[in-house]
Amino acid sequence: MKFYSTNNINHRVSLADAIMKSLPEDNGLYMPESIPALPHSFFENIQHYSFAEIGFEIAKRFLHPDLSLSEIKNITDDAINFPVPIVQLDDQTFILELFHGPTLAFKDVGARFMSRTMALLNKNENKKLTILVATSGDTGSAVANGFYDVDGIEVIILYPSGKVSPLQEKQLTTLGKNITALEIKGTFDDCQRLVKQSFLDQRLNNHYRLSSANSINIARLIPQSFYYVDAYRQLKDKSIPFYYSVPSGNFGNLTAGLIAKKMGLPVSGFIAATNANDTIPNYLKTGNYSAQETIATISNAMDVGNPSNYARMNDFYKSHLAMGEDIVGYTYSDEETRKMMVDTYQNNNYVLDPHGAVGLLGWKEFSEGKNNIQGIILETAHPTKFIDVVTDTLHITPELPPALKAIEHAQKQSVLMENDFSVLKNYLLSR
Repeated sequence: MKFYSTNNINHRVSLADAIMKSLPEDNGLYMPESIPALPHSFFENIQHYSFAEIGFEIAKRFLHPDLSLSEIKNITDDAINFPVPIVQLDDQTFILELFHGPTLAFKDVGARFMSRTMALLNKNENKKLTILVATSGDTGSAVANGFYDVDGIEVIILYPSGKVSPLQEKQLTTLGKNITALEIKGTFDDCQRLVKQSFLDQRLNNHYRLSSANSINIARLIPQSFYYVDAYRQLKDKSIPFYYSVPSGNFGNLTAGLIAKKMGLPVSGFIAATNANDTIPNYLKTGNYSAQETIATISNAMDVGNPSNYARMNDFYKSHLAMGEDIVGYTYSDEETRKMMVDTYQNNNYVLDPHGAVGLLGWKEFSEGKNNIQGIILETAHPTKFIDVVTDTLHITPELPPALKAIEHAQKQSVLMENDFSVLKNYLLSR
């Protein structure tokens, strides 16, 4: 399959180029030339598939014949080795727990798949591959874990100083070896801008073989479509219309859901639930896309004022009216987020992280007064990754899972850096 740039449909490259280069020279994003449909028989017999088998059925339609079927199966079997269970809150409401991977966040699915795919594509190269990635929290830790100690690949993570949770920061700054963390004096949008500038800089591209592990890389989005389909497999009553409520920041996660829908998943629609960074909900209401300055919130992984994946969403739909037929957008304050966390704990004895709480708020608003529909809320991270917010809001101190206990007192290793591309460029050239 070929992949084209959202800025130029005639600019087409191979799978390997799309994944390894990440970003076209014209600063668009790569999209598959077609979205392959899954057969009706697949959905009719979906109960007989495992999560990894679902992943294989989707992945092979994008990666084969560039990769062999046995290579694709090895990637999916190795990457998708943990569950994404559904927990029922009430007759209409289901929580899709995406935090059972090694770094306790939904990005483990995409990062593990991508690292294994890139390692395979990189195996015959003599020059080291450098992954540049911006993170608002969970991407950095998932990518660091997925690429840790992989031969021929180094990872450089840019994250906003003071704007990720302490445990998120520990996850991405304590590994060492081939993982380097750059602590940028700015926001996630600043980190993302610096990464994009690096990809477009000729001198850096002469010095490095650069690639990205953000959701700008199509190899992150394809595997994230897997768990939308697996959630459908887990629904007991598939005759009732169902919707996904997606806590949204850079909108890679929701875009992956759109890919699943275009492949044939019979989902009725999506709820884009954001915190105060409401660029996309505003676009859906007004038709005007206006990037904003990032606002810091307690759901920090969603603190994105200029979502990259708007380019892919716009490529799918061309207008806010067409997009609005599949997606409704809502925005919520920190106060509303905390109240939803409290209500859910008191009424359902379930501890939400602040991002999942935003997703549940979106579902509650959308479903009010509607009968005979089901909502699947994506719970994107384990609540203890945001233990300060959880403790302050619920007045409980949940026990840390073993993966977080192991790094709680580990020594942070990062390079503090000004929010200036020339500073980053000089640092990279001097390595």
